[in-house]
This record gives sequence, structure tokens and C-alpha cells, in this order.
Amino acid sequence: MLKVLVLGSGAGGGSPQWNCNSDVSKAVRGKEPGTSPRTQSSIAVTANNDEWFLFNASPDLGSQILKNQQMHPKKSPRHSPISGVVLTNGDVDHVAGLLTLRERQNLSIYAHPRVHSVLSQNSIFNVLNPTYVDRRNMEMNKKFELQDKNGKNSGIEIEAFEVPGKIALWLEDESKGENFGTQEGDTIGLKISSKDDAKSFFYIPACAKITNDLANRIKNSQMVLFDGTLWENDEMSSSNVGEKTGQRMGHMNNSGPQGSMEAFKDLNVKKKIYIHINTTNPILLSDSKERKIVEENDWEVSYDGMEIKL
Repeated sequence: MLKVLVLGSGAGGGSPQWNCNSDVSKAVRGKEPGTSPRTQSSIAVTANNDEWFLFNASPDLGSQILKNQQMHPKKSPRHSPISGVVLTNGDVDHVAGLLTLRERQNLSIYAHPRVHSVLSQNSIFNVLNPTYVDRRNMEMNKKFELQDKNGKNSGIEIEAFEVPGKIALWLEDESKGENFGTQEGDTIGLKISSKDDAKSFFYIPACAKITNDLANRIKNSQMVLFDGTLWENDEMSSSNVGEKTGQRMGHMNNSGPQGSMEAFKDLNVKKKIYIHINTTNPILLSDSKERKIVEENDWEVSYDGMEIKL
């Protein structure tokens, strides 16, 4: 049986973001009823209740480990139940937490070769001592079982696949045109399965479009944790906190004819959950009309500490 723990449900900056005073951020900061803070997005998955793999490592990882007993050391004086990390892209809110895992602990880190190349070019990630940390490439569209540093099987199988998106913000190169240097492998989704009982779900925290191939892949699935960044494409500008649209940042919006709710309507996904939710998104407020619409369309809004069993 797979267990999923949502360590962080927010987008970059979390909610409330430290320098945001939008209506949503203000409500969360003021601890109004129906609100809760959210750290930056990451999930942890186990198939045996003992060893866990992180899927993305956010800058908030230290506090996320502290808040969740499942992540605490339990055995010898030097121990962690975290066996490794799987990365879906090179965004700061998904890789900065790797620096928290630098203390001479055995780990395996899985990523697309494109993301590994980005990490290898940034010398700060050399604190992940190769004596203890294996960096392993993921081949796209090929199922394999996650293993710890010593080659022990985890019971968790994954299949990685490319999804529409863009290069990480900190790697953008305006000289390379409209796609800012985006290449295949800059954004991936994952099918995560239990080797023992065939239970599975999809984890897609960033996605710019539901293509026919992606729709066919996730159709009739048991669960999808999907990019919930913005309610509307121009939400940042309408909230007076920024100029970039969701599409410019490589994210679908929830609402509208081009939104994710519409795209999922005929896909028969049993459980649909938004994750990576921006601090401006009104679905973070439990009494908002937007949250009501989301729930009427059979979507859930993830929250820090959410536990799911498959």
C-alpha cells in the first residue's frame, strides 16, 4: 500500500508569501477562519511505512521534516527515514531543499539528465558529498523501482514523462527567444506505483497544457496531484503583485475554458487534488466562491500534512 504525505502544498514562496499582501495572503497571515499557512510544494511517499522518498525538495524542507513525525530519525543516533529524492524540475522551490540534506546521509537523487546537469553546474550543490549521495538519471517513459543509496528496493515504482512547461526562472535566457532556452526534460510528470498491489497515482506539480498524450496517460487513473498554481491566467496582475501570467510561468490556471478543471472533465480521474498553489489563489480560502466551484467539480485542495492512502 502506498502512503502519500503532503509536506508542502504551496507554490514558490509558500502562503502567505513573505512579501505579498494580496487579499488571500492577508487573510492567511491574519489567521482568518478557513485559512492555513502552506509551505512550498513537496510530497513524501512510502510503500512500507519505514523508508520514504521525497518528490521534490523545497526550501522549507527543514521545517517540513520537523512538523511531520514520519520524517524524524528513529533508529541509530545518525538516521533518517528519507531514502532519496525524485525531482520533477530545476525550480528553486523544488531543489533548494537538497541543501538541507547535506549532512553525510546516504541518499539517492533521481532526476532527468537535464536537471542533473543544472545541479552539477552550480557548485553549491557539491555539498551533497558523492560518497553518500548518488545522482541517478531517469529515463523517460520507462518504469523502474526506486532504490536507496545501497541498492535496496523501495517497493515504489515510477515512470517519468515530459509535460509542457518551461525552464526554471533562475535559468531563463532572454537571448534564446520566447521559450527562454527551455528544453525537453525541464518539466516532467510522474506515475508513482506500488510494486506489490498495482495501486498508483500521478504527481504533476507543474504543467502548462493538457496535451492529448497527457490526457490519455492520466485518463481513468486512481488519483492525480496536479498543478494548482493560479485560479486565472492573469491573477498576478489583477492582484497587483506581479506582471507574469500563468502561461508565462509555465502553469495552467484552474478556471476557464483552457483551465485544468475543464481539461479533466471527461478523464474519469477518481481523485483530483490541486497542489503547488500560489499565495494569490482564492481556492486557498475555504469559504471563497472559487473553492466552492473547485469542490463542485470534484477537486480537492491539498494542505500541509495531508495524508492519503492508496
